[in-house]
Amino acid sequence: MAIALEQLLTSDVSRPARYLGNELGAVHKPWNEATVRWALTYPEVYEVGASNLGHIILYSILNAQPRQLCDRAYLPAPDLTAKLQKTQTPLFAVESRRVLTDFDILGFSLSYELGATNILEMLTLAGIPLTWQERSHQSPWSDSGDNMPLIFAGGQTATSNPEPYADFFDFIALGDGEELLPEIGLVLDEAKAQGLSREATLLDLAQVPGVYVPQFYDLQPDGSVRPNHPDVPARVLRRVATPIPAYSIGLVPFVETVHDRLVIEIRRGCTRGCRFCQPGMLTRPARDVEPSAVVEAIEEGMRATGYNEFSLLSLSCSDYLSLPAVGVEVKNRLQGENISLSLPSQRVDRFDENIATIIGGTRQGSLTFAPEAGTQRMRDIVNKGLTNEELLRGVKTAYEEGWDRVKLYFMIGLPGETDADVLGIAETMRWLQRECRTKGRKPLGFNVTISNFTPKPHTPFQWHSVSAAEFERKRAMLKAEFRTMRGIKANFTDVRISAMEDFVGRGDRRLAPVIRRAWELGAGMDAWWESQDKAFAAWTQAIAEAGLDWKYRQVDQGEWNVFRETTDGTTEAGELRDGDRYDAPLPWDHIDTGIAKSWLKDDLLRALEAATVPDCAFDGCSHCGVCGTDFGHNIVIPPPEIPAFAGHFVPNTDRAQRLRLWFGKLGEMRFIGHLDLIRLLDRAVRRASLPISFSGGYHPGPRIMPAFALSLGVTSSGEIADFDLTEEMEPAQFLEKLAAQLPTEMPLYRVEAIAPDSPPAARQIEQAEYYLTLQPTTIAEAEPMDSALPWQQWIDQILTSDEILLEQTSKSGKTYHINGRDRLQQLELVEALPEALAFMQTNAGQALQLRYVGACRNDGTLLRPEHVVQMLEQVSGQTTQLLHIHRHQLRLAQ
Repeated sequence: MAIALEQLLTSDVSRPARYLGNELGAVHKPWNEATVRWALTYPEVYEVGASNLGHIILYSILNAQPRQLCDRAYLPAPDLTAKLQKTQTPLFAVESRRVLTDFDILGFSLSYELGATNILEMLTLAGIPLTWQERSHQSPWSDSGDNMPLIFAGGQTATSNPEPYADFFDFIALGDGEELLPEIGLVLDEAKAQGLSREATLLDLAQVPGVYVPQFYDLQPDGSVRPNHPDVPARVLRRVATPIPAYSIGLVPFVETVHDRLVIEIRRGCTRGCRFCQPGMLTRPARDVEPSAVVEAIEEGMRATGYNEFSLLSLSCSDYLSLPAVGVEVKNRLQGENISLSLPSQRVDRFDENIATIIGGTRQGSLTFAPEAGTQRMRDIVNKGLTNEELLRGVKTAYEEGWDRVKLYFMIGLPGETDADVLGIAETMRWLQRECRTKGRKPLGFNVTISNFTPKPHTPFQWHSVSAAEFERKRAMLKAEFRTMRGIKANFTDVRISAMEDFVGRGDRRLAPVIRRAWELGAGMDAWWESQDKAFAAWTQAIAEAGLDWKYRQVDQGEWNVFRETTDGTTEAGELRDGDRYDAPLPWDHIDTGIAKSWLKDDLLRALEAATVPDCAFDGCSHCGVCGTDFGHNIVIPPPEIPAFAGHFVPNTDRAQRLRLWFGKLGEMRFIGHLDLIRLLDRAVRRASLPISFSGGYHPGPRIMPAFALSLGVTSSGEIADFDLTEEMEPAQFLEKLAAQLPTEMPLYRVEAIAPDSPPAARQIEQAEYYLTLQPTTIAEAEPMDSALPWQQWIDQILTSDEILLEQTSKSGKTYHINGRDRLQQLELVEALPEALAFMQTNAGQALQLRYVGACRNDGTLLRPEHVVQMLEQVSGQTTQLLHIHRHQLRLAQ
């Protein structure tokens, strides 16, 4: 069943374009030609989900499979959630606009411990029972109408410890999904053809390496998880796949997203062996991507998407030895296109002039390093592999290469940490500031984020715990130190939420009712700071109601610290010799990540002695157990020679020609806001390879100048934009090239060349012509009025008036009056709309069509459609609903 989207997306819904499913790169496969229909359902708002690289890659891969269809769904913002609930409309997928129960399988990304509440919200909005037990008797592909899709989860959190969430999913996809999901699709295709039951289908899926089906496993009294069915493996293997950069070239959203750029993965896996880092343990072995494949994907992706920025992704980009060569090669190839490169947090010890060159330039991005700890001793305990000298060299290089501010990440609460180590963070900051000074230039500034260490499954520190009171005390110490320092902006993560992450992340199946109850009490979007008070209250109440507050108190008060501070301020092994602690079953022991539990224990012992382990991708084998038939081996590609750098982008500010374009925004493109429109035009110009001129300054931008912002939700056939070009071209050729890169609901009507030094259209606008569709109503009953009412008489009264005052409110909240009649040039009833405006026809029986021409000047002298409605209501005494607005044309001064 497809939903009527036009009835949901009204003016009271914020950023409606995120629900349209009509972005560049969106795939619309025929519904009836697919035998298996997927919906990848990301449990966050669109701006987060649509920019997630894993989401994009799996969407691309599934749609490349024959007989398979993949659509998308996201957590709606609160305003649309309220409207779905009020209208009893089920949650839908964005491309097909079909309700989620129409699909065969729904896949959720679970990458955050507290993110399951958002998944429960989406299942409820879709009308899907929350647990596999409630869905167990409903076939995924029954013709009886009571079918219910299979529900699964993937992602880092789901892979590390699926047990707290096991009740909510039919199965869990462990590890990389590029090869696993197509295999699952083949099993489902066969199961659907044979009409298998839900249980039989899941039993077939359980034979696929990487698929964990919780209903075939039970929690044992000793805390272990063991099979209850003879045909499933005792331990389930994590899947490993090789990155394929070409699949990263996908969606180009119309609205600005969290990561609004092309993202290309250059390396998967990390073998640094940081003892706190779960991704580093769960993604082994390390696999480099061929440099030539990276360069080709970036060049193709930038031209195909029109982005002006790309990012190279890896757990540690600096460990990709080809990074300098790839970065310089790409910047050379795209030198004239104002392209910038951003990198996530990188190794400070590998930051040098080469990397500074490829991420510097006209639009120098932010720079982030993660020393993690403030003393050498603590960095050795966590196996960071970073010396004070390397830290200083990297930060000083950034300062010398032009950065005025650097972001640093530290953690508190690490095993073995003393007060001296905590204060060492502040001392490190003072030291770096002292060393990064140059005469005539202000000292280097720092944004510092202090996180609370949260132990993670499958890491050497998985047995460790710190009390919330200790975190608070250490935070207070650091805050006192930072208050005495200038140029430092410090942020601290919420201790309460960290404790909840720890409690859920290392829990077992007993937590499923807690998660469900926390969601019922209002927990959701818990990672957003404005939600944290509400989330904490919901989680603590849910824990108490489940009778597990004793367990949470153990976490909150520090269940077990593997170190003990002595009277002289040093540390020693605390309960280390308590062997039962290490050998006791853990809720995630049945997940085979490839790393032996005994190795994790041994590595913890090495941490107690501050002994470091080398990076096995570059030095000797660390014997963690990963390398072999199931998981493969480290793949490190020798770096190519770094090409000569051709120089940073210099904006071409020449203006050889100005072209004035008249275009429209029809249909669903009315939901694209003004800033998003400018971004859309910029990307279309890039894709069309048009010789656009750039502005000067620190942030040069393309000289694309829309004439006048169109309100969200308003259609138009009279928009104007000026384009300055660095070289002359035939207007017809410009029109043809640009039209090929724009949506069909953005028609281009005409273009003409004007003098490059002409005033832009925005300064020449005098009037605007609108068509309005109105629904008159009574004040008391809000029902349609009689069409025989004297509308023409009221219009004549407006036209013969000298003054009709309208009350306005300034941005500062002050009220003032304008004379609406002075701004009105024409107003008339329209019996029949022009054929081109037939889309404005409405089913409302008493709808009226008006045409008006009013002032529209750049100095703020405007007559908006709402002003015309206010004037009509003043003279008629009737309330009127404005159903649709269409801007027919903008009139320029002659």
